[in-house]
Amino acid sequence: MQSKKIETVCGYSCSDCDHLDAECRGCNPLRGKPFWTQFVGIEKCPIFECCVEMRKLPHCGRCPDLICERFTRFKDPGMSDEEAKAGLLRMEKELRSRK
Repeated sequence: MQSKKIETVCGYSCSDCDHLDAECRGCNPLRGKPFWTQFVGIEKCPIFECCVEMRKLPHCGRCPDLICERFTRFKDPGMSDEEAKAGLLRMEKELRSRK
């Protein structure tokens, strides 16, 4: 993992991900096509697609619909429901702190 924080539109930090570099360069450089999309049968992350391509926002913290169903549509199968909920709360806090 990298020590530099890599911000994404959804509030997750790619630098916290075990797959960064080995399998993935990060959501922003890949334009919303991180490694995990292949495992859920989609071409692009729906959060990235909505935020960047449809709403033309720099991140979801500027969206009046934060946190929407796109954040809960896919859950890491290695996480418990409690871990996923805590992760969403961290992402929301991060996004609301951005300008």
